[in-house]
Amino acid sequence: MTMRKAMRPRDVANGISACIEEGNIDNVLDFFHPDYTMLFPPTESPKSGLETIREVFSDLIDAKHSLVSKVTGEVINGETALLQANWIIKDSTGAVVSGGSSTEVLKQREDGSWVYYIDCPMGLPLIQ
Repeated sequence: MTMRKAMRPRDVANGISACIEEGNIDNVLDFFHPDYTMLFPPTESPKSGLETIREVFSDLIDAKHSLVSKVTGEVINGETALLQANWIIKDSTGAVVSGGSSTEVLKQREDGSWVYYIDCPMGLPLIQ
């Protein structure tokens, strides 16, 4: 199976979406930095590492869900990018089961491809 890569930050979510459809969890994991941090839900402590990704995306693959993401903002500064996006998850019938507006930080790897580094699927958590 060919490993997909995103050569622009805005292409990461679409690459992940294609990998979910293909059932390719290993390629999904390749779109995330080894030191990845997810802030979801925003009221809980941050979750880190690729095992967090494996759990979340394995469930999506097993349930035959799909991810649709539309990047609404992008700023690139060297090897770091900041994205904003609107996303939805649909079940196998096409019904929307989840969605939100995310804020994401991405890092560029030595090969020029981009990966998620910090992900806030429901936006930034509020300062407590």
